[in-house]
Amino acid sequence: MTSTRSTAVRAGFTRGWIEFRQSFTNGADLWSHFFWPLLMLVVVYFVKDVSFGDSGFFLGTLALPSILGMNAAFGMISMSQQLTVDREDGTLLRAKATPNGMTGYLIGKIVSVSGSLVVDLAIFLIPGMFLVPGLMVNDSGAWLTLIWVLLLGMVATLPIGAVLGSAFSSARAQQLLMLPIIALIGISGIFYPLAAFPAWLQWIAQVFPVYWMGLGMRSALLPQGAESVEIGESWRHLETVAVLGVWAVIGLILAPILLRRMARRESGSSIAERREKALQRVG
Repeated sequence: MTSTRSTAVRAGFTRGWIEFRQSFTNGADLWSHFFWPLLMLVVVYFVKDVSFGDSGFFLGTLALPSILGMNAAFGMISMSQQLTVDREDGTLLRAKATPNGMTGYLIGKIVSVSGSLVVDLAIFLIPGMFLVPGLMVNDSGAWLTLIWVLLLGMVATLPIGAVLGSAFSSARAQQLLMLPIIALIGISGIFYPLAAFPAWLQWIAQVFPVYWMGLGMRSALLPQGAESVEIGESWRHLETVAVLGVWAVIGLILAPILLRRMARRESGSSIAERREKALQRVG
């Protein structure tokens, strides 16, 4: 049993690495890698010289690390969408049919989504460092903070993405997910400091990981004194670890349970039924 599971783990890493490499070999995936980071660079460019009140900081400087956190949180959407697509085309059914196939499948998705996410962040951050002045890019401590926030953030959000993916039976239904996510981003202090928002919105935003990933990235890359525009005038690292840790525990508990339940419901007839409904909508 242990040997079978270890084989599934190795197969999962191999599958994830292959999927990651293949995402750079076709136009559609390359477009998805570059479009969002480049769009965010345009947004940062137009606010890079806009002052935030009397703080002495520009919105571009405050927004760039926040967008890094937001993009990292978007990994859960990518995970959710890929699970739904694989459910529709029968990939999950094939994984279910092999010993420990779901374990290997989930590991493969985590590897491919995480790898793609890191590349997308680099596409945004590297030119952003030259576009926006005042970032602490020459400080080794800043990079260590960025790394632990990113790793903890992925552990907190990717399992939640798997949970969301198990809840949607079609790619069309996945579109409903974008509206609340966009609304959440809007109130999470990504493009404007959360401290300037009404108190009730501040409380809502602090429940979810998007705000804390943005805060953690700002704590890594912004210079001393920038915390003055934050809630409590502090980077609140302990709170960041606590909230992201809670989300990680919730996701790691729920994801395997819901994925196993979803896999048990998969069959050739259910896939055929979904395809028939899709053809009817097209027709």
